[in-house]
Amino acid sequence: MSDMLESSSVQTEDQIAVVAALSGGVDSAVAAALLVEHGYNVTGVMLKLWAECSIGQCPMNRCCTPASVARARSVAAQLQIPFRLIDVQEEFREAVVDTFIAEYAAGRTPSPCVVCNRSIRFGLLLDLALRSGAAYLATGHYARIARDSVRVCDDKVRYKLLRGIDQRKDQSYFLHILGQHQLAHVLFPLGSMAKAEVREAARTRRLSVAEQPESQDLCFVADGNYRRFLSERIPEHFIPGPIRDTRGHVLGQHNGLPAYTIGQRRGLNITDSKAFYVLDVVVDENALVVGTWEELDFPGCLVQAMHYISGEPPTEPFQASARIRSQAKPTTVTVTPLSEERAWVEFDAPERDVTAGQFLVLYSGEEVLGGGVISRDKDVTSHT
Repeated sequence: MSDMLESSSVQTEDQIAVVAALSGGVDSAVAAALLVEHGYNVTGVMLKLWAECSIGQCPMNRCCTPASVARARSVAAQLQIPFRLIDVQEEFREAVVDTFIAEYAAGRTPSPCVVCNRSIRFGLLLDLALRSGAAYLATGHYARIARDSVRVCDDKVRYKLLRGIDQRKDQSYFLHILGQHQLAHVLFPLGSMAKAEVREAARTRRLSVAEQPESQDLCFVADGNYRRFLSERIPEHFIPGPIRDTRGHVLGQHNGLPAYTIGQRRGLNITDSKAFYVLDVVVDENALVVGTWEELDFPGCLVQAMHYISGEPPTEPFQASARIRSQAKPTTVTVTPLSEERAWVEFDAPERDVTAGQFLVLYSGEEVLGGGVISRDKDVTSHT
């Protein structure tokens, strides 16, 4: 790792030092601007992330292209703050890219943005910020942090993660992996703002990125085609195999299991008058299981690697609302803890597209309670 944070971000007597993650976009630029205006001693930082070199060239990661680095430098210059570009390509590749590939190889559908937040942004970068002498890491995420004013029986301050005010931009799903240590040292300046307000704030301040469009592509895949990306790295998993229904009848042939995900309808090449959807991926048999729309319903699911933001895993069943994907509508659930890191989540109404490898995130109103990884095993009786 090179280009470590320098001493310019060290806290002074009358200023609080903050490392602001810059991306070259409008959200991070406004977050940094607000911090400067509030008197913080801000250092702008951008991470140089890994990108593939498999299609005839070696572009930078979409999160840190030469153009986006130039925009971030421009914002830092406008705000008159130092700027650092930190090379974490190897760390990103090992933590995010290798995990992405391994999950698809195992028949699961990963969420690389959550893994990146856990390992890179609020893991590696936060650690670098604190070791440089900064008190906080700030990002442009749409989420909020609040102190828990109820539990004051001891002297330990506890923090809550809350959804962003702008429900359309709320990013709390991707931040559910944060714990008390991270929340004590993280700032989300945009959490109480709507996206339109952020755009207007950028225009008012004449920031060079005020009209910069958003990008939501998979950042480390050069052309955005994750199937092509995977087929080049795990070709042994792109071997054709049977497509069968829940009764075992073979209906067709798939082109490689990583090319399919739960709930998928298109691209199945099944000649039948009925519409079929992917229900399961059976890696050991190289088989794709499909069924009708009604067969997509799941009454509940096992959730592994549970993380509770409070740091206090529950021991009794409780009710909450849950999201099974970042864009899914919240659904009411009953959570039955099986251990500190495992829980059975029962849906009040059956849920479709419950996908192994995705994160199930729990909420209580505006508060994010935590979450975990959805398991393929849908039978709670084998885990109690």
